[in-house]
Amino acid sequence: MSYDSSHVVDREDSKTNFEGNRVTIHTRPPVAVVYHFFPHYRKAIVEQLARSLRADFTFIGDDHEYLNSIQPAVFSSKVKFHLAPTHLIGKPFMWQWGAVRAAMSREFETIIFHAVPHWPCTWIGGIVARVLGKRVFFWGHGYLSRPRGLKGLFRRAFYAIPHQHMVYSRLAKMYFMETGWSPERVHVIYNSMDTLVQQTQRDMLTREKALALRAELFHDASKPVIICTSRLIPMRRLDMLLDAIASLRVTPCDANLILVGDGPEKNALVKRAQELGLHVHFEGACYDEQRLAALISSASVTVSPGKTGLTVVHSLVYGVPVVTHGDADDQGPEWEAMIPGRTGSYFENNNVASLVSAIMPWLQQPFPTDDTRRACHELIDRFWNPTYQRRAIERAVCGAEADDLFDVRESESESESESESA
Repeated sequence: MSYDSSHVVDREDSKTNFEGNRVTIHTRPPVAVVYHFFPHYRKAIVEQLARSLRADFTFIGDDHEYLNSIQPAVFSSKVKFHLAPTHLIGKPFMWQWGAVRAAMSREFETIIFHAVPHWPCTWIGGIVARVLGKRVFFWGHGYLSRPRGLKGLFRRAFYAIPHQHMVYSRLAKMYFMETGWSPERVHVIYNSMDTLVQQTQRDMLTREKALALRAELFHDASKPVIICTSRLIPMRRLDMLLDAIASLRVTPCDANLILVGDGPEKNALVKRAQELGLHVHFEGACYDEQRLAALISSASVTVSPGKTGLTVVHSLVYGVPVVTHGDADDQGPEWEAMIPGRTGSYFENNNVASLVSAIMPWLQQPFPTDDTRRACHELIDRFWNPTYQRRAIERAVCGAEADDLFDVRESESESESESESA
């Protein structure tokens, strides 16, 4: 799995200037980022990579998801996007000719594939790119649990294709190291949303606006509010959340609930809430960040009883702690942003009584304390943002060894110095 990265680290070429002298110029390595499509929450990182001073990124993918379940991103003219249609073979298998064509193209010397083992085009594209001498990276979750059995062997074979990996969590990196990968070849890039937009919205929010929204949504606005932003699907275990809130009604921590999202479970959840006599606001699917900011900031705590992901990041950016279960093997990588007692709490998976106990401390006051909000903001501002993610990806494709805790501010200063010298 070795490769020579010397040709991309501070790569230099020479040319003749208008005085006839040979001068050195710095060039950016051409990189293709191949996705099935780019979802709306990838917009910020794509826009940042498109403006990179370190590498020349081209983005290859479809303009919609082949399952039509997630809203696609809409990019600015700064993004070099090549359309590569996808074709559903049979769920969960997909084919994308563009992935193989990118691997064969002379335009790119580095290929980043979205790492999904159910897609034959990624296997073929990755192998073809390596045979042709290109540098290959996989960008994805990596291992969410220790590989075991036939499924584990299948994933180990798939993850052996690239030279290096870019994953979202340190836990995933640990699992790679347990299977023999050296730490310098597994880059923890975390995950991100449009943090700059969210921070702008955050700065405009006030406690008065939050109280006004509570009064708009609920008859009794004095109660604390629980929120969950998620697709309404069985794996999110929102039925458990309703049962937990029903149990809280006989305690001093009675709370209202906001559910943001849509999905096949909605009718069943509406019916169950009515049977339990709960006060639940079903917002439906929402992609308006101003509205989402207002809804999340009106809450005392976010509760995600099932497998969770970017819901954690979205909540923490607005200073709202998160409660979710503590089974690492049944969680998304964003689960790692949780610090028990500071930015949220864990409960025993599939245990309603444990869920109730984990929620109660966060309902002792109407809103998160200043210390809690500060702790949430610090985590997002340090790691879980598109600037950190962009610099981690740049470092990887430019040949640097993995550094999971680098200071992005120092890294940005280095980039500015390199740009000025060029």
